[in-house]
Amino acid sequence: MIEAVIAWILLLAVAAYACGGGTDYGAGFWDLVAGGADRGSAPRRLIDHAMAPVWEVNNVWLIFVLVLMWTGFPELFRIVFSAMWLPLALAAVGLVLRGAGFALRKPTRRLAGRRVYGAAFAIASVLTPFFLGAAVGGVATGRVGTGTTASADAWSNPTSVIAGLLAVAASAFLGAVFLTGDARRLGEDALVAYFRRRTLLSLAVLAVLALVGLRVTRDDASHVHYGLTHGTGLVLVAVAAGCAVATVPLLLRGATTWPRVTALGSVALVVAAWGIAQRPYLVPTSLTVAEGAGSPATLRWLLIVTLVAVVLVGPALVFLYWLDTHGKLQPLTDAELADEPS
Repeated sequence: MIEAVIAWILLLAVAAYACGGGTDYGAGFWDLVAGGADRGSAPRRLIDHAMAPVWEVNNVWLIFVLVLMWTGFPELFRIVFSAMWLPLALAAVGLVLRGAGFALRKPTRRLAGRRVYGAAFAIASVLTPFFLGAAVGGVATGRVGTGTTASADAWSNPTSVIAGLLAVAASAFLGAVFLTGDARRLGEDALVAYFRRRTLLSLAVLAVLALVGLRVTRDDASHVHYGLTHGTGLVLVAVAAGCAVATVPLLLRGATTWPRVTALGSVALVVAAWGIAQRPYLVPTSLTVAEGAGSPATLRWLLIVTLVAVVLVGPALVFLYWLDTHGKLQPLTDAELADEPS
């Protein structure tokens, strides 16, 4: 059925945003905890260098998710944005502040200004994934549905809090893995050790939060908990855990590409497991995929437009990521800009 195809595409888009956007949020997290101006100058320099070519591109996945929700599943869109308007609004504000802070920090000459913009970038990079994760957790509990009004309980319940913390921890894990590879590519041995330690720390925190989350969801989101601990969902969770653990020896051996693959795989598989655990519901246990889908004609056109967009935009995104991860994109220096013809 066409609504099922659109639902799978939506899930893949969420996974892509969790991986791409999560990597950037993770860089912002490590920027926040890097320390003062002197102590944190080297990690922040690497973060600026690593994020500059792609940080805005990853928001393409978020826009794609919103378009698919709004057009393909309008009832889901209405329910979520009616009941969760506050955390989603805070996440949107965080996206704006994060982008403005990152864009304005580097060209600002005064130290006080760089600190203000840097704080906006770093703090928003933590709050945005937390509020997005909290909204996802609220949906998983089934606290929202047709006719549900906005309330704090919809997104501040135990499952929402754990989901928000998991989103932050997963972002920190991805960011540390990618920054370790970037540091190794640039020959920054001290930063390799620096971010490798933070990869191990974030993975340990992620494991603890995952175990707590399984305990919390058993009573608070029973439908999703059952799906994650049985059948296909359990298999995907187990493979995701294996990928996360495999990242550690790969990093210790000095690999650069495969740790990124296993780290991204672990996050993407958890998102896939969550989507499968909710079947056949968009909102457990009140709104199924069939009930929340738009008209068949709308879905057919949405599928056609999506396929066209994938063909046109997909190769460009893959090529951009390849250029970035292979060090082909370098910012111009002040001297090079001065030599540019007017």
